[in-house]
Amino acid sequence: MRFWIILGVLGFGLAMLLWNHQSGRSFGLGNDDFAQVVQLSAIAALLATGFLVTRGRISETVRNAALWLLIMLVFVAGYVYRDDLQSVAGRMTAGLVPGRAVMVTDAAGEQILVLHKMDHGHFQVDAQINGGTVAMLVDTGASAVVLSYADAERLGLQPETLDFNQMVSTANGTALAAPVRLDSLTIGPIERRNVRAMVAGVGRLEQSLLGMSFLGTLGSIEIRGDELRLRD
Repeated sequence: MRFWIILGVLGFGLAMLLWNHQSGRSFGLGNDDFAQVVQLSAIAALLATGFLVTRGRISETVRNAALWLLIMLVFVAGYVYRDDLQSVAGRMTAGLVPGRAVMVTDAAGEQILVLHKMDHGHFQVDAQINGGTVAMLVDTGASAVVLSYADAERLGLQPETLDFNQMVSTANGTALAAPVRLDSLTIGPIERRNVRAMVAGVGRLEQSLLGMSFLGTLGSIEIRGDELRLRD
């Protein structure tokens, strides 16, 4: 019974904090103050039920109180540092899942999209283009977004009908390409519409490139060690 009482207090408090996260207030109190009230209520319930149940076994009561206090501190710390924990979890996921872009918050409170370097030494990201997913290499040396012929086919751009009459510069040199416009190109929460792009000829490009016609619209591009940071 004591276990369920304490768990109920903690569960109710955590549910209210999550529900009122956006408003920042619960039952007229700031969420941080409300979290302290929940913590103190759980401690009070623990001590009251503990003394009633143990009937004088003080050492067991103190031990149980210490255990529950630790559990409560973990709950409260998890709520207070929820943003930091989400950032750490996102970075771990990005490191384990190739091409996964993660949004983090820097010390100044600004949101930054972070990409992790792949085993081949390049930055790769899974981009959403016209509703389809394309694995792209980030290439600041490319003057525009460049799609491989195969990716253009898969996205329904019908590259066989395009006019390959323009030269495009990439980190691998120059090649003939056909100009196109992409309805949308999205990486994480960053979306651009009507993006200028090129489609490379058959066999001229192994992997599509995220070039400057997209990257040039961002606020900043920064490399820190194995991380590429993109600010909208």
